[in-house]
Amino acid sequence: MGHVSHSQFVSYSECNLKWKLRYIDKLGTFTGNIHTLFGTAMHTVIQEYLTVMYGTSIVAAEALDLNGMLKTEMMGEFTKIKENQENLPCNQDDMVEFYQDGLAILEHFRKHRGKYFMKKNYELVGIELPITMELQENVELKSFLDVVIRNKISGRITIIDLKTSTRSWTDYHKKNFYKKAQLLLYKQFYSEKFDVPLDKISVEFLILKRKIAKQSDFPISRLQRFEPANGKVSVNKTMKAFTEFREAIYDEKGNHKTDRNYNASPGSACKFCEFVKTEHCEWGKIL
Repeated sequence: MGHVSHSQFVSYSECNLKWKLRYIDKLGTFTGNIHTLFGTAMHTVIQEYLTVMYGTSIVAAEALDLNGMLKTEMMGEFTKIKENQENLPCNQDDMVEFYQDGLAILEHFRKHRGKYFMKKNYELVGIELPITMELQENVELKSFLDVVIRNKISGRITIIDLKTSTRSWTDYHKKNFYKKAQLLLYKQFYSEKFDVPLDKISVEFLILKRKIAKQSDFPISRLQRFEPANGKVSVNKTMKAFTEFREAIYDEKGNHKTDRNYNASPGSACKFCEFVKTEHCEWGKIL
């Protein structure tokens, strides 16, 4: 059974060749760096807080040692990455810096949690909620939703995606079609999977900022909420692009299309590509 996901969608949009090398040729060796390590750890800690808060009580959630949990999770992710790739994901200075940034985020989260996650009249639907759907013969969607909550009075569903970021998202990030596509796809597939009308589903990114301005006349939040346009027109546009992507890589029987060209797209994404300056990418050799 083949599968598609938002991360594949992004990879293909950045470079068809990179997608092929990763998902058809299975040549990918990258398993993580300090940014992915930190992101995974922060997700786990905040998701555990929310699980306890909604499942037990705010008092129980506040009693959690979030700082200790963050340290444990970061060390665990470091070990996991080190065991699966040749190069270390980061050095000690990186670990210390990111850990301190994480403590600042968690402190702000504790103080202002009620602004982003209310307890009264809300219930937790799921953490890392899996969405698996067959999209065509032998091809399925695989996604995991970070946080899903439900208003017990109105029935409205809110899908929240946690994003760690060095700084605030700017208009550049907010206008990026493929960033926004993640939540729009989640909205559509959640609606189909659980038979919830689209207009009963809200989506938002919650950005966890490592760095903020040191001097400001106003208090600066470590958290940033962003709700992309997610009406029917936006959702349909995203679904159309996602369907075109799926049809470009799979035939009608669900087999990868291996007889077509997957061309490289040299650009800004190359500096982050694991295949740059390797025998697999001619462009990478000359960049």
